[in-house]
Amino acid sequence: MMLNSLKQTAIVGPGGKIEICAAELPEGTQVEIIVLITPAELDATDYLLSTEANRQQLLEAIAHVEKRDNLVAFTPAEWHEKYCL
Repeated sequence: MMLNSLKQTAIVGPGGKIEICAAELPEGTQVEIIVLITPAELDATDYLLSTEANRQQLLEAIAHVEKRDNLVAFTPAEWHEKYCL
């Protein structure tokens, strides 16, 4: 059976060098390399600030907390009763 794909994970080294092992392929085999970059996970704050609407809503919520305005208070038991079915 002929190998038609090879998937490996690698880390970019010094000078941008990426090494893979293709021992399964005969020397001289022509290959096409596609590099898929794993995105860094978005920090929660980055996500919340990612759009103008999100940014505005977050800033308004912070302002309400700072002013102690428009807050809803409840006990842990009330939270559990309402949200932890």
